[in-house]
Amino acid sequence: MTHAGTEAALIAPGTSDALALLRTGTVIPAHPLALTEAGSFDERHQRALTRYQLAAGVGGVAVGVHSTEFAIREADVGLLAPVLELAAETVRAEATRTTILVGGAVGPTAQAVSEAELAAGLGYHAVLLSPGGLAGASEADLVARTRAVAEVLPVIGFYLQPAVGGRALSQQYWHDMAAIEGVVAIKAAPFDRYATLDVLRAVADCGRDDLVVYTGNDDSILHDLITPLGYPDGAGGLRSLWMRGGLLGQWAVWTRRAVEMFERVQRLRGGDGSELPGLLRLAPQLTDANSAVFDAANAFRGCIPGIKEVLRRQGLLDSIRCLDPDEQLSPGQAAELDRVTAAYPWLTDDTFIAEHRDGWLS
Repeated sequence: MTHAGTEAALIAPGTSDALALLRTGTVIPAHPLALTEAGSFDERHQRALTRYQLAAGVGGVAVGVHSTEFAIREADVGLLAPVLELAAETVRAEATRTTILVGGAVGPTAQAVSEAELAAGLGYHAVLLSPGGLAGASEADLVARTRAVAEVLPVIGFYLQPAVGGRALSQQYWHDMAAIEGVVAIKAAPFDRYATLDVLRAVADCGRDDLVVYTGNDDSILHDLITPLGYPDGAGGLRSLWMRGGLLGQWAVWTRRAVEMFERVQRLRGGDGSELPGLLRLAPQLTDANSAVFDAANAFRGCIPGIKEVLRRQGLLDSIRCLDPDEQLSPGQAAELDRVTAAYPWLTDDTFIAEHRDGWLS
């Protein structure tokens, strides 16, 4: 089989453009799952969520990932294929710009390869490969698994925070990952500065201009995007390695504002230093807001219901029901959402949604 890292081997239309955008940097929100209060798949609101993200100006959507609820894969649920298919159909029908389709893959090698094959057949451009649930696998096993999945679709590696199923991974692991041609990006989401630097150093050391890092640190989004790693250039100076964009659950809400903030980041990187003070002021505000959405006070137990509650309040979901009945808002989380939305109304996009919601739900 031809290696997936060779773009000529990729089958999805527009893959070269999508990977070029990924390397340039963009906003990729994780996609929530819409359910009715009775627990059935709510296609109308699911489609509306994709339309919302497209209208907000995102460069991609990530589907079948943690925010979409890993339980969609369970045999008695059977929603992985329908959810992936509906998102892809909506993007193809309604996107007015290049839009990267990222499918999530989990589990042991055979399962992850199968899920990548499903995504490839539906026209996805890359797969976000989660290490969650594989505590018994060695780092060498995880690297071999990545190589196998990269034979199907380009891979976005994933440093997942331990609080939601990830594990600590060595810098050597990230060096080995960076050496895999079919790995086109790494999502750094350990919620840990030292571990995040491990990823950045590995990418800097590998010498690949085509491998990029995306922040997944929902607790440090703007800090990550405006703070490059300086590393030796071999001539006594330093080169800057920037996180090119974000692939984030936080960006599933207030998505229009996320796009606007990222546009400001791009202007800063382009030399407009006047953007820096405002972005530095926004950075802790966004982290504070994320603490409520993701339920940081309760070890992130309410992160998925928190995302859904924001969208429900805006009329984009009818229910915050999750596939796992134990996933609910934590005590006090709704009040925390009240607090941050009142404190930082400029982080929300309620007016934008109210103006377009009826059309997205039609």
